Amino acid sequence: MTFKPFLDYLLLEKNYSRLTVVAYENDLNEFLEFMQNEYEVNGLEEIHYTQIRSWIVLLVEKGLVNRSINRKISSLNSYYKFLLKTGDIKVNPLSKHKALKTSKKVQTPFSEHEIETVLEVLNSRNDFESVRNLTIIELFYSTGIRRTELVELKMSSFDLNNKTLKVLGKRNKERLIPLLNTVVENIRKYLVFRNDLDSVVDEDYFFLTKKGRKIYETLVYRIINEYFSLASTKVKKSPHILRHSFATHLLNQGADLNAVKELLGHSSLAATQVYTHNSIAELKQVHINAHPRGKE
Repeated sequence: MTFKPFLDYLLLEKNYSRLTVVAYENDLNEFLEFMQNEYEVNGLEEIHYTQIRSWIVLLVEKGLVNRSINRKISSLNSYYKFLLKTGDIKVNPLSKHKALKTSKKVQTPFSEHEIETVLEVLNSRNDFESVRNLTIIELFYSTGIRRTELVELKMSSFDLNNKTLKVLGKRNKERLIPLLNTVVENIRKYLVFRNDLDSVVDEDYFFLTKKGRKIYETLVYRIINEYFSLASTKVKKSPHILRHSFATHLLNQGADLNAVKELLGHSSLAATQVYTHNSIAELKQVHINAHPRGKE
């Protein structure tokens, strides 16, 4: 059987990225293979919840964490909702399914000192890669953009005269982000080095490798991990932690939650509220220190 109509729906109507659609396809093919081997079925339209439960049990036995299992079931649930929409099924077998419990991960942001340390190291160097890496870190920390968004930035994404950045986020939603003066200065410096490259293959893309090719996600991760390993002992050192730091530090300084939501490109406040954990902790300390009865 083919999942093409569903995958086209995700890609064209829901505006999901190709990587996300491939993940859905892999989950569905894995489930279909299990059903064919265990129950000799060729289509998913007649599947019962008890059969789905047996797949969940198998995934648990394989050692998959609950978060990963929930993601696979979410893919399957989306497919069944699509079949309901198209009239191919009358009942979604997952309609009463409850997601497996997961422990909430509280990710620790970088401290302001750790970020300043990294920026100082990069500021002391004056070559293409150092200036590019400094600009990447500055952009992550000052705008909160995602790694995929940064990789896809074009030359046309920037309006340096008006100090703004146009970002194409999830589901092709555009948002405009203001740029700090220091970031604009670093961008201009990077552009000088970029213009001096021997050859530029991917001309439209903003961030390039030394060979003039578009930068890629694993390289961006390595850049962040390498430099923050010099300044931080935190276990996780990734572009997402910089995004997390951006949101946390803004909220710590009293930024409005709705404003941070817009800057991050979140569709709901619930997603942004994840970043309030550290802000609340700091707020409690301020409250204790400042309140007349706090020291009693």
